[in-house]
Amino acid sequence: MKRRLRIPELGGARAVILHRPHANVTALVRQLQAVGLEFECHWPDLPATIGAADYLFIDVDTAHEDQFPWNPGEAPFPTIALIGSEAPGRIEWLMNFGVDAQILKPVGDNGVFSALLIARAAFDARISQAGEIDTLRRRLGQRQTVVQAVAILAARGKSEDQAFEQLRGLAMAWRVSFEEAADRIVASVRDTCKGEDHV
Repeated sequence: MKRRLRIPELGGARAVILHRPHANVTALVRQLQAVGLEFECHWPDLPATIGAADYLFIDVDTAHEDQFPWNPGEAPFPTIALIGSEAPGRIEWLMNFGVDAQILKPVGDNGVFSALLIARAAFDARISQAGEIDTLRRRLGQRQTVVQAVAILAARGKSEDQAFEQLRGLAMAWRVSFEEAADRIVASVRDTCKGEDHV
């Protein structure tokens, strides 16, 4: 399946750079200005307003997890790594942190625009996949609840087909979804086991 590249509107976007003062930052800032991004440079701590950022650039050579108010892999915006060292420990940290794109140091006169586009596309894909996984997990849980509800109704002397139809009829009578009706039946059995018969 081909992915169509969506070019985001970069003019006015806000980038935060977490890097000590250095010529690499100067080169990066020059490119960001050419693209039309606003930027802030910080080291060693991120600002309290980091949540309003659109992109984050980090110096992988010196960064550490304590600098970030989120868990590895959970950055709330696209993250771009500035990499100078290919030491295995730094590469491992980078992979565990979960950046969306990278720029090799020393930073020159190009590379930032493509890194911004790649980071945005990778971030959007990651967020979309996480949402799809959550939806699938929820549906799987609902299916298990439906199976439990049908088994409960079938245990009262009905065939599986009759129990399924009874569940459908209850959902219609209660004016709720099929899954919500199943939830109610399973919950009523749980409550009965606790001595709170609500059926």
